[in-house]
Amino acid sequence: MNYLKKGLDKLKPKFAPGQKWHVFAPIYDAFDSFCFTTGDVTQGRTHVRDGLDLKRIMSLVVIAVFPSMIFGIYNTGHQIHLAISKGASPLDAWQTHLFSALGGSFNPSVLNDFFHGLCWFFPIYLVTFVVGGGLETLFALVRRQTINEGFLVTGTLFPLILPVTIPLWQVALGIAFGVVVGKEVFGGTGTNFMNPALVGRAFLFFAYPSNITGESIWTAAQFPDGLSGATLLHNAHENAQSFTFGSDWWNAFFGQMGGAIGETSAFLCLLGGLFLLLTQIISWRIVLGIAIGTTLTATLLNLCPDSSNPMFSLPFYWHMVLGGWAFGCFFMATDPVTSAMSLRGKWIYGLLLGALIVTLRVFNPAYPEGVMLAILFMNMLAPLIDHMVIAAHIRRRTARDAH
Repeated sequence: MNYLKKGLDKLKPKFAPGQKWHVFAPIYDAFDSFCFTTGDVTQGRTHVRDGLDLKRIMSLVVIAVFPSMIFGIYNTGHQIHLAISKGASPLDAWQTHLFSALGGSFNPSVLNDFFHGLCWFFPIYLVTFVVGGGLETLFALVRRQTINEGFLVTGTLFPLILPVTIPLWQVALGIAFGVVVGKEVFGGTGTNFMNPALVGRAFLFFAYPSNITGESIWTAAQFPDGLSGATLLHNAHENAQSFTFGSDWWNAFFGQMGGAIGETSAFLCLLGGLFLLLTQIISWRIVLGIAIGTTLTATLLNLCPDSSNPMFSLPFYWHMVLGGWAFGCFFMATDPVTSAMSLRGKWIYGLLLGALIVTLRVFNPAYPEGVMLAILFMNMLAPLIDHMVIAAHIRRRTARDAH
């Protein structure tokens, strides 16, 4: 590492203003700060020093989401092999052929499951970072700004909220839309008002709905008649008259089911969320507000059952383990840039978000998930919530000072 550090320090003068490599200075700074601490630090006593900078915040978020990523890779392969064992056939795609060519077996085992899942996940992950990271670099070069670590989290979260069978060109299009329209047009990291990863997924959902939702996208296998790969939330809306959720809550909690790559295990999302709460990266007020909003709204709807829609009878503890509730609650809704910033605003933001998730799931048959749209909608309301909270504080202080 000392050799690398000395080499970078030797190259630094060539990227100084006026030198021939100055235009590529953001790339050099990004690599240097990624490997080591930046050389520009405060020295005066009047500064408040804190080791928790943007680099470390983003790194901690990636560490928190890493267990969900690893399990998502394993679960992807496991669901494929489970479907094959029940009579499905492998999806005729280059990922499957690559898995077979490298000696993989379709017999279920931890190693085969993980290896097959990796053949599907890694291309999505690679395209996300090549396209999204390339666009971030391009904007930094044009603006003569440093490349920060903001895309590290966006590039990690975006592949995890996608179905395994999504075409790679749509992955590139979605992350490009999320980075450019969701963040860079507003000035880059810290100035966007919506989560870029969710903006990209929302674009794909409305532009190419057949590749984002439906019965055949969650498992890379071809299902014969009588065998379905749909998620529980999809089945609830499609079979409103006869569908029952059963009692297999623990399988849903631990993630042994089909779904988006990184969203299936509420247990691992909870562990990652607790890590972020303990390190004070995310706000416990938002998380608790979402849980309370979900519980109150679901319980209220349980008191008004509708025989034509079983979602009215779905208990709050089922909402919390199905779909992307846990993943969105801990990793998406708590984004400090796009969520409410005032203390009271965080409570309001979380409560409304939890209520909106349940409302969308129950009353919108065309979109059974609801978490993505709810978070994006609350991202837009977050500045208004903070404004109203601050205005209320000012009115109270004005009235108090008047007396």
